[in-house]
Amino acid sequence: METSLLNDIIIIFGMAIAILFISHRFRIPSIVGLLLTGMIAGPYGLAVLSSVAEIEVLAEIGIVLLLFTIGMELSLKDMWQIKKAVFLGGSVQVLVTILAAALIATYFGRSPGESIFIGFLLALSSTAIVLKLLQERAEIDSPHGRITLAILIFQDVIIVPMILVTPLLGGASENGGESPLVLLAMAILLIFMVIAGARWIVPQLLYQIVKTRNSELFLLSIIVICFSVALFTYSTGLSLALGAFLAGLIISESEYGHQAIGNILPFRDVFMSFFFISIGMLLDINFFLEQPALIIIIALGVISLKAIIAGLATAVLGYPLRTTIVVSLALVQVGEFSFILSKFGIEYGLLTWDTYQLFLSVSVATMAATPFIISASPNIANSFMRLPLPKRIKSGLYPIKMDENTSKIQLKDHLIIVGFGINGRNVAQAARAAVIPYIAIEMNPDTVLSERSKDELICYGDATQEAVLKHVNINDARVMVLGISDPLATRRIISTARRLSPKIHIIVRTRYLQEMEPLYDLGADEVVPQEFETSVEIFIRVLKKYLIPKDIIETFMAEVRADGYEMFRNLSRESSDFCNLKLNLSDLDVSAIRVEKDSRASGKTLAQIELRKKYGVTMIASCRGGEASSNPDANIRLCPGDMLVLLGTPNKIAEVEWLFVATDGNAEK
Repeated sequence: METSLLNDIIIIFGMAIAILFISHRFRIPSIVGLLLTGMIAGPYGLAVLSSVAEIEVLAEIGIVLLLFTIGMELSLKDMWQIKKAVFLGGSVQVLVTILAAALIATYFGRSPGESIFIGFLLALSSTAIVLKLLQERAEIDSPHGRITLAILIFQDVIIVPMILVTPLLGGASENGGESPLVLLAMAILLIFMVIAGARWIVPQLLYQIVKTRNSELFLLSIIVICFSVALFTYSTGLSLALGAFLAGLIISESEYGHQAIGNILPFRDVFMSFFFISIGMLLDINFFLEQPALIIIIALGVISLKAIIAGLATAVLGYPLRTTIVVSLALVQVGEFSFILSKFGIEYGLLTWDTYQLFLSVSVATMAATPFIISASPNIANSFMRLPLPKRIKSGLYPIKMDENTSKIQLKDHLIIVGFGINGRNVAQAARAAVIPYIAIEMNPDTVLSERSKDELICYGDATQEAVLKHVNINDARVMVLGISDPLATRRIISTARRLSPKIHIIVRTRYLQEMEPLYDLGADEVVPQEFETSVEIFIRVLKKYLIPKDIIETFMAEVRADGYEMFRNLSRESSDFCNLKLNLSDLDVSAIRVEKDSRASGKTLAQIELRKKYGVTMIASCRGGEASSNPDANIRLCPGDMLVLLGTPNKIAEVEWLFVATDGNAEK
């Protein structure tokens, strides 16, 4: 039996585990760790692998599964909600990057096709790295997090047209390949296939499979759909990756998409590891060591170019300078899809070996630098905000002024709401109901215009800036509520607001308990941790189920909140005070019993059968003819067919069941 492939897999995963563990300790992205694994294990490193061709086959499967899951995760409805940021911001970032990179490559003597392809490679950023870092920093719902996500979504989608165009850039049509008209016809055919598959074929097929309740059958069906569509597109002269993406898109439009993703993700992650390791095996370490200065200079140039263009794309959307800088620095790296695209570049002769090695080295360098750049981005943005730049640049290219109705209102003793998301809207609604004057500050220009059309009192601006807070008359405001999802911006707003108005009462919503103390130190009066408020609400419902009196629950929760949640955090399992609250009702049971015809209880009242007095059982509700009644009167007369809800110990309830059974012993059917 041939075991060389198995030996290589064990070696690869063993090395990957060690390198990924070290990478995690130094906060290096796992993708970089996998690339390093390939570099060390590959032919330019220790050369410990013997089945390189087989590893590349596994890597191809990883590419197919990656595009498949991208297609499944793509929600057209979600894209439409942030359509302006996706299509306008994403298209500006991608197209301008392609144009700028192509011009630079042409200047250095590259052919037009190769120059455009280099632009393709540099236009894409790493969705995996950036989203993971934003999630760790709890910034995915912040303004810069949403814009970054929107641009990344556009990049994930645009990879498909890039794959289609790559053969044309390589001159495939001139060498017996398909003409643009044929490719267009095939594209139309594929679109029709996606629509037909998504609307009629796949949903019906998966419905029949799901009815079997066989998880293995469902998983195999998903995999067969993925590889069948991929093979079909490959047979038409297109790529496996494109077919996999279309297959994922077809399944995503069915109601079984989420279940399919859950089944595929573990396989995708394993095979994607092979892909990045196989890319690392192609990277020549000697090439990097021979010219490290050139690679570092080009990497810095790529980072600078992408930062400037991503900043331009964000500015076009109308966001202020601080958000623009943070977004631009999040998108500076070369993405994982660029590696996939580079394989096609080699296949169609768009990349020489030296260019490919240079691309790999620069890409790894930009990826490795990303965590440090994103961590430093808020401080870099703050430094730019302190520069004497024009107000229009700081506030955004499309500043929205206070409308006439807003400027005429004398804001005094009012409420300032920072952020008009779900929390901000709820606070505004409560303020309206209580006739409390308020004004909201929001950085999303589209939200401001939309809410203005509804006569909402809202202004556009970055609340970290003094000018914006002064504009809403913070000196005369009584309360400020911060409901934004940007931890760093929240701290700056508190500090600035407290300096401008020592008397204002600042209420802050935060995600995590560990953020409370720093916010209090900066000047917040009340901090509501979302993490613990959720726990408190759950705990209240648990106590109610254990029949703890309402006044005791309210007193206990008031003490928890008054103590800054410290009491709840340090609550001992052995706490005698709290244990005394629990009523010992674990031996009680609630049962439903039907009154049968000719039973002893039929036609009698509760008083006559003396359930509570004789048997220690209480009837707490009854149902007759579909109508339920609670706390029934003692004079209620029981009729055949009545459903009774009894409360008592299991033994007591068992003792009274004979009262409701027909006297001939045959239960009524």
